[in-house]
Amino acid sequence: MSTEHALRAHLLAAGLAGPVSTQREKSLLRYRMFAARDPRALLGLEPARAWTVPELLALMAAECGVSADPGLVRGADTIDPVRTVAALDRFAERLSQAASRGQPVLFGTGHPSRLLDFYADLAAGLSAAGCPVLTPGAGRCVDITTRFGVRTYGLSYVRGVALVRVAGARTSLDAPGAHTHSPLPLRVALEAAATGRGPLPALVVGDHGWVCGAGQLGVEAMGPADADDPAVFVGQAEGQVAVAVPLDDSARSECYRPLTRYVLKRACLSQ
Repeated sequence: MSTEHALRAHLLAAGLAGPVSTQREKSLLRYRMFAARDPRALLGLEPARAWTVPELLALMAAECGVSADPGLVRGADTIDPVRTVAALDRFAERLSQAASRGQPVLFGTGHPSRLLDFYADLAAGLSAAGCPVLTPGAGRCVDITTRFGVRTYGLSYVRGVALVRVAGARTSLDAPGAHTHSPLPLRVALEAAATGRGPLPALVVGDHGWVCGAGQLGVEAMGPADADDPAVFVGQAEGQVAVAVPLDDSARSECYRPLTRYVLKRACLSQ
């Protein structure tokens, strides 16, 4: 059995591709929100042109593998594992280039309870290869609008990966942090990098507002995106996002370990 075949089998077995936990109703709602330029769906991206819902559905069918049938409005959405593996290959190739060039890389996640280990292991691989893994703006405050109003979060780093925690909350340093789609943490980190003495990132690896926010500001960015994250795929289509990896982003953390091993091996970063 080939490595690629084994990975596709794992993606299906773990629910990372094939029928996924993301519901079709949610995906279609996010497509409508994106078409209306709702900031909650844009993730920090400012599309170069208007996108209609039919255009978004066609794009997501082509790049992610969701059904192109507009009459399908309920049930589990789908992600094509073949597209996932192909995108992971491009993702690994870019990491390999960063390693060979010794480029500074910034990792960040809005899904810390799910994807922190995935990013942290990639960060460790790049660091061992001589790439600076950046941690700008640690401890700075970020005001983010939530459904409960504006809340203040603190920018933090765990194993080289940026995330946010509720400011003032009594949480362990090992606590995963808060879930967010906002691009504001990325902007705070980049501002800190720009005004500090360290290097600016040549590459941002992350999800949600981290990947779209960086791409919008002209920093090369890539990362995973679910079936209800059209902004990342639009960013890729318009040239702001280098690689969008179609992937269910809400599975258990351990489900992503085979993907980490695959990417590190393909990028020649295995330790």
